[in-house]
Amino acid sequence: MPRTNRPAILLRAGRLPVVVAAALAAAAAATVLTGCADFGYQENICGNGEYPALSVGGTGSACFSDKEEPSAGYTRYPAGKVPQQVDDKWDVYWRTHTLDKDGNIVAAPDAG
Repeated sequence: MPRTNRPAILLRAGRLPVVVAAALAAAAAATVLTGCADFGYQENICGNGEYPALSVGGTGSACFSDKEEPSAGYTRYPAGKVPQQVDDKWDVYWRTHTLDKDGNIVAAPDAG
């Protein structure tokens, strides 16, 4: 009995494109199901034309237009310590730290 070369049989039978399409579909599904984490996507803290501000004495934050100052109860982050993307170094840091009414960095009272 002669040996057959399976890929050649698939190609002759017209099945190779179906197999390739199925493999590509499986790869696409795996990418979607993993949340695209392998692509390094990071969500910005604020949108274009906005900056983040920290709530005084707490870990909350809000975004304000570049054209306005933060509202009462919020202050700008210290220079060089402004979070840019969700879960970046400074976003994580400010979850357990805050600024007091005098602008000093202190441990956040609600940090667990």
